[in-house]
Amino acid sequence: MILIGQYDSSFVRRVGIALRLYDMSFEHRPWSVFGDAEKIAAYNPLTRVPTLVLDDGDVLVDSVTILDHLDNLVPADRALHPRTEPQRHQSLKIAALASGLADKAVSLFYERRLHENPSEAWEARCLKQIRGTLASLEADRARSSAPYWFGDRIGHADIAVAASIRHMSESHPDLAGLDEFPALASHCDWMERLPVFREISQPFIAPA
Repeated sequence: MILIGQYDSSFVRRVGIALRLYDMSFEHRPWSVFGDAEKIAAYNPLTRVPTLVLDDGDVLVDSVTILDHLDNLVPADRALHPRTEPQRHQSLKIAALASGLADKAVSLFYERRLHENPSEAWEARCLKQIRGTLASLEADRARSSAPYWFGDRIGHADIAVAASIRHMSESHPDLAGLDEFPALASHCDWMERLPVFREISQPFIAPA
């Protein structure tokens, strides 16, 4: 398999971490959606990352689809989302909130970076959504003292939250502090210390 995209994207990083945790071999091509757009477009007409080229040549072009595919390649007891309810929808909910947080951080970055006069209303909306999501995730994580979100084993929820908050903090230094969210701060610190998080990692690089 070939994973396309840079690890400063939380979405690409989530896929890379999942591949490592599943012991699946892959080639990594750290292409930028700005600097390497034509290379990416040859595989994915949306010119988005992550893009995953499968061993049979088929291409998956969305992180949710990619992770769902990978999950279905492993036994149920190794899957990073539980296969049974209610644990499954609870894990999906946390991962979706983290993905939404990352989406809003990206949207806010582009608003500030690409527009000469950023929309104050749009900035305020994004910031409200980001802070509201952080508060929701904080409340959920604070309910448990387990090492991982849903017990003693890492899952997609853990990966998604930590990767999204890392990207948010580096792309928006004004949002880097988690003093109001101690449970999230502790969770992210623990995740970033794991060998797989240290390996599948890249400092944020602002697009040219």
